[in-house]
Amino acid sequence: MIFEERTFDINGKELVMRAPREEDAEMLRQYIKKACGETRFLMAEGDEMDLSLEDELAFINSHRDSDSGMLILGFLDGEHVGNCSFEKVSGSRRYAHRVSVGIALLQKFTGQGVGKVMFGAMLEEIEKLGIEQAELIVIEHNDRAKHMYETFGFVETGRRPDANKYDDGTYADDILMTKFFE
Repeated sequence: MIFEERTFDINGKELVMRAPREEDAEMLRQYIKKACGETRFLMAEGDEMDLSLEDELAFINSHRDSDSGMLILGFLDGEHVGNCSFEKVSGSRRYAHRVSVGIALLQKFTGQGVGKVMFGAMLEEIEKLGIEQAELIVIEHNDRAKHMYETFGFVETGRRPDANKYDDGTYADDILMTKFFE
């Protein structure tokens, strides 16, 4: 699915949200390394994110050609800030009413309302599809993100204890959250 480009004003700055393009591949390779290296709240350590340009192009094209998901890029005054995405939960017809969602911003753009605008726009796209529930995982101690999800109607529906083990030997739970659309 392709997100139709939209523009928002955030404190006098222009936030452009759009679908990825093939020419974004190298930028996205660098972004995921940096984003994962800046926080403990994403899927991996920065040094683990070593996708080839071909892998990134395949990822972009798989989302552009998908009928089950969407990838949305955000640019604040022309600078890439991060991405949000959703994918239908795969499996049988029993799962067809669910999507898995995610968002990741570079740290210098957090706390400015960018994530809230991007996440809200993505949820609007999901709702247009008639999806009944959206699901996500937020890592324990990511209180700012958890609070944002709650403002959109997500509720905690479970935990995976010690699901994340860090290089320093510490652990953090996965917090499972769900939004039920009416």
